Amino acid sequence: MNFADRFFNSLKSIAKVAAQSRKCSVRQISDAHRIIIMGNGPSLNETIEAHADILQSMPTMAVNFAANAPVFREIRPRFYVLADPYFFSGADDSNLKRLWKEIESIDWPCTLYVPATMCKKANAAINSHYVSVEGFNAVGAEGFESLSHFFFRHGLAMPRPRNVLIPAIMLAIHAGFKIIDIVGADHSWMKTLSVTDDNEVVSIQEHFYSDNAEEKARVRHEYRGYNLYQIVESFGVAFKSYIDIKAFADKKGVKIFNCTPGSFIDAFPRRKLE
Repeated sequence: MNFADRFFNSLKSIAKVAAQSRKCSVRQISDAHRIIIMGNGPSLNETIEAHADILQSMPTMAVNFAANAPVFREIRPRFYVLADPYFFSGADDSNLKRLWKEIESIDWPCTLYVPATMCKKANAAINSHYVSVEGFNAVGAEGFESLSHFFFRHGLAMPRPRNVLIPAIMLAIHAGFKIIDIVGADHSWMKTLSVTDDNEVVSIQEHFYSDNAEEKARVRHEYRGYNLYQIVESFGVAFKSYIDIKAFADKKGVKIFNCTPGSFIDAFPRRKLE
């Protein structure tokens, strides 16, 4: 971006932080060193099959509807992230109701990260001494790097959270982890985009678990009314945010590796999960 764009985006970020940011309750983890963040992409099945022993022995972080998958209780993630407001909407959705029941029935120590504005709702939904709720600010900030990094360091904002993996990585950094391995982050949405003869954009977002008909219908409804350029632009926001995370992580001395085979994310160096 040129100077004028950075200046405008900086002013916008200041206004957003002032209006939307709340006290961040993310704690530093005393034994933080290396963590594996599990996206819900289809390649996670391959990773689980090949490296279940690593996932079970290392601190892991799960996201979104992962708790509804049977394998969730085999891996026993130590951290969990919910960022989309839909998870706190109280919608009459069997998948959503099941998710909260699965989280509430966790029987090992687990930290649930939710937007700071949703902490009360999350605590009200969970009656468990195993699950602790911590709040983060899902407020996107851009502009001058010195300003945005100030907001990032203090947990007031993050790179624009187009995808749940963005807050997940930032939360791992805030918790004190120095090595972050990412699996299940295929992000190959562009391969699945199509447009019907009625000019309806279709995006099939596959997961490592099978979405039922209700969830597929919900996703189709979410995309209804958007033009293709808007959806492609939103994908671009996510990939740009990973570039911003890389720049911030480098300043913090945090190493992030993409261990997802075939991933479209080009911001982080690749390596195999070992």
